[in-house]
Amino acid sequence: MGARGLYVGRRAAALLAALLMALLAALLALAALYGRCRQEEPPSPRPPRPSPTAPRLTAPPGPAPAAASDRRLPRNLLPLHYDLELWPQVRPGQAGPFAFSGQVNITVHCLQDTDSAVLHSSGLRSRGAAIVRGPLSGAGAFVEVAGLRLDAASEVAVLELRGRLRAGRRYVLQLGFQGRLEEDFDGLFLTRYTDQGLSSMLIASQLEPTYARTVYPCFDEPAMKATFNIRIVHDPSYVALSNMPAIDISEMKDENGSLWTITKFNTSLKMSTYLTAFVVCDFDYVTRTERGNEIRIWARKEAVKSGYVDYALNVTGPIFSFLEDLLNVSYPLSKTDLVALPDFGAGAMENWGLMTFHESSLMYRPSDKFTSRKAMIAIIVSHELGHQWFGNLVTMNWWNDLWLNEGLASYFEYLGAIIVEPKLSLDKIFYDHVVQPVLREDNERGVRSLSETEERIKESFSLISLFDSITYSKGASITWMLSGFLTEKLFIRALTSYLKEFSFSNANQDDLWTHIQMVIDAQNEVQLPASVKQIMDSWTCQNGFPVLTLNLTTGTISQEQFLNKKNENSTDSYNNTWIIPISWMRNGSSQPLMWLDKSSKVFPEMQVSESEYDWVLLNVNLNGYYRVNYDQLNLKRLAHLLENDPKAIPAVSRFQLIDDVFALTQFGYIQIETALELTKYLAREDELFIWNMVLLNLVPENLESTLKNYEVYPLLKKYLLKRMLPIYHYYAGFIHENVDALEDDYFAQVYLEKLFATACWLGLQDCLNLSSELYAKWMDNPEYKIPFLIRRTVCCYGVAVGSDKEWNFAWEMYNRTDSTKEDKDILLSAMSCAKESWLLYRYLQYGLSDTLFSANYTSVVILYAVTKDIGNRIAWEFVTENWPILSERYGKELLHDVLKVMGRFVNTDVQIQELQTFYNATLEKDERVATTLLLELAKIENMERRELLIKVAKWLQKNLDD
Repeated sequence: MGARGLYVGRRAAALLAALLMALLAALLALAALYGRCRQEEPPSPRPPRPSPTAPRLTAPPGPAPAAASDRRLPRNLLPLHYDLELWPQVRPGQAGPFAFSGQVNITVHCLQDTDSAVLHSSGLRSRGAAIVRGPLSGAGAFVEVAGLRLDAASEVAVLELRGRLRAGRRYVLQLGFQGRLEEDFDGLFLTRYTDQGLSSMLIASQLEPTYARTVYPCFDEPAMKATFNIRIVHDPSYVALSNMPAIDISEMKDENGSLWTITKFNTSLKMSTYLTAFVVCDFDYVTRTERGNEIRIWARKEAVKSGYVDYALNVTGPIFSFLEDLLNVSYPLSKTDLVALPDFGAGAMENWGLMTFHESSLMYRPSDKFTSRKAMIAIIVSHELGHQWFGNLVTMNWWNDLWLNEGLASYFEYLGAIIVEPKLSLDKIFYDHVVQPVLREDNERGVRSLSETEERIKESFSLISLFDSITYSKGASITWMLSGFLTEKLFIRALTSYLKEFSFSNANQDDLWTHIQMVIDAQNEVQLPASVKQIMDSWTCQNGFPVLTLNLTTGTISQEQFLNKKNENSTDSYNNTWIIPISWMRNGSSQPLMWLDKSSKVFPEMQVSESEYDWVLLNVNLNGYYRVNYDQLNLKRLAHLLENDPKAIPAVSRFQLIDDVFALTQFGYIQIETALELTKYLAREDELFIWNMVLLNLVPENLESTLKNYEVYPLLKKYLLKRMLPIYHYYAGFIHENVDALEDDYFAQVYLEKLFATACWLGLQDCLNLSSELYAKWMDNPEYKIPFLIRRTVCCYGVAVGSDKEWNFAWEMYNRTDSTKEDKDILLSAMSCAKESWLLYRYLQYGLSDTLFSANYTSVVILYAVTKDIGNRIAWEFVTENWPILSERYGKELLHDVLKVMGRFVNTDVQIQELQTFYNATLEKDERVATTLLLELAKIENMERRELLIKVAKWLQKNLDD
């Protein structure tokens, strides 16, 4: 699954939160839990690989004890084939409520005698009598059903039988069902949209992880694969899509004589229930054929007509071919549909033969000259195409090894994207978007390991919570490291072997390790210090990751789990060790790969001389999933090297080096002064992705108003601007003269905004003038397009340095009917940038109005204001003055959002006390407990922030002239 809305959102939010804390220093108690590694065992022999449609008569992996929705089914019945009819009873223009009904006939093989049949069903009602036919060897045979029991808590349907199903025989379970068709994004759902000015509806599905059971009774576990014959009954004005090509279209009349269309689809390959998919819509499509695979992109008619899905069509085929050639495993379907849904909670979903996407993940306007949007589409499409092998063809046994689906797909998404967008820098984007963000997350108490036991998943996590950055980004990072020390050639060879053995079947991570070990054993080029299982279990079965400490004098490298050393309350003892591949260079020359397979080890090759030009760099290009803590001697030499010849260190390693020192500062390994020493060279840094990481550490967006209240601001302004000017003027030249020349500069398109926003915040006059100039140009001609690379900054500072005239123009543009959602958000934020108090107060009053804004925008308006240096106090006064109205009109949810954020932005102990007094007077007792805890954390952060900023100010004072 590609993100589920929360994958992209959580990853970005977590990154921002972590980076904010880099300057704040530390929160409380950040530790980690142990993952429980599987014991090393000899691999068990595998049965022969099944064909795509031939049933395997071996039982899937056995269940573990469970309760509620995580309950595993008994293993006495194995599904072989489903005949499924689905009838969503929806007509164009119908008001609702909506329902669907259907019939499912499931052919099962009995593995053990039983007098009941248990399968999954959730939220469905039975329709008609349940029937069990068989054994199929006897013509017309039946097993009488005594009763059908639906257990809502366990999400199962139990057919109690008067006879017994006998081992070795086949039976057919026949069940009619009906359910509600809701306007949400799980199971089978309905969504409304506008196309060519007309209101329309469509029906789509999202069944991962366990929503198939809400659409039809089934054996809803990934290892219980079967083939499917699917029929969809639908209104004749709609087209129906499913996993396989349509092979017949007929008509029928219902009991009222109304006409319906029946679309029948070809028999599917053997697959998991969560991959079945259904779409009923009135869309158009574009198509092309790639190696016999008919690829169709479906979307709203106006989007297809405008060419918005042409780019997705053009990249899908080449990525398919790339993956087929790389993996040496053919794509087994003859058609592939990609559907752009106007609204979709999952972001994207890899259903075999019928992938679904939020339309924003699939559409590109031909008039958009910039490649960042293309890159995003290529990455998302590539992720879902990667799933056709990792997830669809070979599926994890159960959700505890979800990373075998999502981690591998997240790794291949970047390889596939580079094929169609070769100007992208693979390593820079991968480290910036994947490795660095998850390193910021994977060190907190409660973060799980990549592969957990089923029991621990059921005890501590919901299945949906597994679709997180650990599964996606840590899984991809570990895969990248694995490919690095194996070499890509051997890694791909092992994957091909793994895919071919487990095609149309299931695997766990030990199966992958076995196939990699087989490849390693068959060659002599790559030698490992331990078995593949021992090495990789140390990364997947333990949570967190190591930090390596290097002593250049002795050549000693030691490892420990990267945890918060400032946590005085922690008495936990962590003895996790990893088997760590160490790529390294000395004085600019790459060295042979080393391994650290114990807590500490001496590497004589890493002992350096007294020359300041003798230096060592570990984890070159961030090939390993860990951080590095150098001794002062090496850090001093690296800082000197950066100032004199920054390109001597590869760009990704410069990124890693600086990110590591700020993270080490945050967690108490080194002092902030050490991290700041490595920023002296920045006037010579021309990589925008490195600058972005530096600025997010030094000037977190949500700390801008706070920093201005400390003496550090004028010092930081002078220090940073001196170093920012070269890269600022480089890009400002493009903005002034030819912004289109940046169309292939991916990082300019995603990070230039932060550079310009910081320059304006630091008071760089050229930046303020540029913002005023471009904003005035827009005011003179509302059809003028401010360069989107810096549009948010220009609008904010256009309003900030202007008067009510500029503010009123932003308000006017906000209310234009042709303003997009993104336009509105940018302008809503810009209006909070006003420097005149009365304008901010008016802005907040507008936010309170139930005619100017909908209720859900009120909190957004308040939150935008509270983050600004002037708006902070005004927003606080506004909330306290209008609390009765806010409380009555919007309820607790909005107020909790506001209070949490306001607690983050209090700058002094006096403000904290004011907030506490307010909470005590307005909140219920149980609510006060939670908010008081937030304020206690704010007090600690406030104290640590003061101490930290005093150190930063002293260091800046000494180094302003350097």
